[in-house]
Amino acid sequence: MTSETTTQPTSEQIRRAPKVLLHDHLDGGLRPATVVELARENGYEGLPETDPDKLGIWFREACDSGSLERYLETFAHTCAVMQTRDALARVAAECAEDLAADGVVYAEVRYAPEQHLEQGLTLEEVVEAVNEGFREGERRARENGHRIRVGALLTAMRHAARALEIAELANRYRDTGVVGFDIAGAEAGYPPTRHLDAFEYLKRENNHFTIHAGEAFGLPSIWQALQWCGADRLGHGVRIIDDIEVADDGSVKLGRLASYVRDKRIPLEMCPTSNLQTGAAPSYAEHPIGLLRRLQFRLTVNTDNRLMSHTTMTEEFEHLVKTFRYTLDDMQWFTVNAMKSAFIPFDERLAMINDVIKPGYAELRAEWLFRPATTTSPVSSTSDPA
Repeated sequence: MTSETTTQPTSEQIRRAPKVLLHDHLDGGLRPATVVELARENGYEGLPETDPDKLGIWFREACDSGSLERYLETFAHTCAVMQTRDALARVAAECAEDLAADGVVYAEVRYAPEQHLEQGLTLEEVVEAVNEGFREGERRARENGHRIRVGALLTAMRHAARALEIAELANRYRDTGVVGFDIAGAEAGYPPTRHLDAFEYLKRENNHFTIHAGEAFGLPSIWQALQWCGADRLGHGVRIIDDIEVADDGSVKLGRLASYVRDKRIPLEMCPTSNLQTGAAPSYAEHPIGLLRRLQFRLTVNTDNRLMSHTTMTEEFEHLVKTFRYTLDDMQWFTVNAMKSAFIPFDERLAMINDVIKPGYAELRAEWLFRPATTTSPVSSTSDPA
């Protein structure tokens, strides 16, 4: 049979395909127009541009420097306009709407509550405002014919000293919209082991956490995140490639850490476009995701910061489809990996895979069967019916 299920999907099919997003920053995904409007409403005068289109371009260009530190500086502007309950709820609702319109059916969106206290909100008020926004965004998405479920990851900044406090906050809200914990920020000089008390607390509470590791810093960051801190997932983890040798004949040898990551099925939250911007990979073709996919690591595809990277989940997959000639089967593989690795209960993950993701991809694969018939010569009566 000549099946068209193995051909590359179109951009429209990629957009409609059910997708799962595990690594997306709330303060990195604002609509440019929202940044401008919130700045005006809250009296923030520090924006480099007040025209939404020009501001969107500024964010992207500022993040194309190849430096993680420069990349992180852009968040000063988005955090500045996210200091009130209404602003946080609005940004969260728009986040859920935008992801749903892009075909995302499940997302874990992370943010650092400690960065939203400048106008008097408490940590609890920040969490409740964001949760309220996510629920409103889910509702609006349903009204527009989309389905999405959003869970929050509470992030502690690795250069600060509030990790245990944020971990306790994540645990208090774990049954009302918060699904886990994370640490983020510049890796160099701020190892995850600085926050061991937070990770030990979460493990005692049987809670979930991921750690930004192996993005701008190398294998020691990954090793500490896993073997000292006990991370369930790795945020980025792209530098695991440093522990893999590829010989001239194409044979591959995994070091002990890379073997451990693969053997234990530790999920890697890959963010291709962001990795290019921060210098973690030189191009899509040279991004480690290609080799790691062939080696069957537990890979997931993510956006990281949709505003700064001017990207969507659809665009991330478009780049991978074009570069590595991935098919719908490959997209489903990445998506099921992500859903398996989510921080919601097992039965709910399984239901999402069996009732939403697999049927969605099956429908896309079957579309070629229903194309309008083309005009051809009648089949000869002597043709082989087989």
